[in-house]
Amino acid sequence: MACLVTGGAGYIGCHIVQRLVDEGVRTVVLDDLTKGHRELVPRGADFVEGSTADPDGVAETLKRFHVESVIHMAAHCEVGESVRDPEKYFTNNVSHGLTLLEAMVRCGVKEIIFSSTAAVYGEPEEVPIPEHHPLRPTNPYGWSKLVFERALETYRAAGFMRTVALRYFNAAGADPKGRFGEDHEPETHLIPNVLNAVLGKIPRLEIYGTDYATADGTAVRDYIHVSDLAEAHVLAYRALRAGKDSAVYNLGNGKGFSIREIVQATEALLRKKVPFVDRPRRPGDPAVLVASSERIRRELGWRPRYSDLDTLIGSAWKWASKTVSV
Repeated sequence: MACLVTGGAGYIGCHIVQRLVDEGVRTVVLDDLTKGHRELVPRGADFVEGSTADPDGVAETLKRFHVESVIHMAAHCEVGESVRDPEKYFTNNVSHGLTLLEAMVRCGVKEIIFSSTAAVYGEPEEVPIPEHHPLRPTNPYGWSKLVFERALETYRAAGFMRTVALRYFNAAGADPKGRFGEDHEPETHLIPNVLNAVLGKIPRLEIYGTDYATADGTAVRDYIHVSDLAEAHVLAYRALRAGKDSAVYNLGNGKGFSIREIVQATEALLRKKVPFVDRPRRPGDPAVLVASSERIRRELGWRPRYSDLDTLIGSAWKWASKTVSV
């Protein structure tokens, strides 16, 4: 029996796959490599190059490897791009996700863990944000994830499967052993772009929005180490395997840092200046997103191990700088 990880050759996916392999779980990666990297698929995992857009291909993979559980990571995840091209996001994140569910039902696979997002909340009414907070996305990316969460609820209600939706806040950092890290083209996430500016890979960091109602005017986010995210997926996988009911969980550290705080922390840690330029706000970006993760701590015993900024930034720096003379 096996666990299928869609998008398992991506940044977060490869960390999850490594943890599953470490646990002795037979793990299969399904990835079309449009964003993922074949060389990041951990040793010990099976790899199938394919897409969730192909129902017959997905079904064949589910049958061939006797898959019993799915961790669904395959999605587009850039807020700005979703505003410019919403069709791309609803096609991939919703339509192709439904194709995956169709194949699962056809093959009798009854467990799925879904990579959701804090973007389903929109502008928060309270901070930290609990799971019962109203769901009012402010961008097409958040809406696409929320629509698929609703689809999962209906499949669960119909008795087809049990589901866990994990609402990520901001994934950051890299594997502490230096095996995996962020490698997007183009890169849009804050911490790797801070480091890219230090390394000279980009001329300067662009800070979008300096007039938010925050202490320094820049957006505040809850950064969670990617290894802690991976651990949460393993706990959710174990819980479903043990027969636990469906659930929704936030994944964050419960503390927010502004963009300027990230820049300052990087400069202090690396003793290097971060060149930056201020830009106007991007459409669809909330001012503050900070998680309450009390539910997953209480129900699954999840505890972040790499929550301090120096570890988040330092592990990312180790990965980003290993092939660059600094």
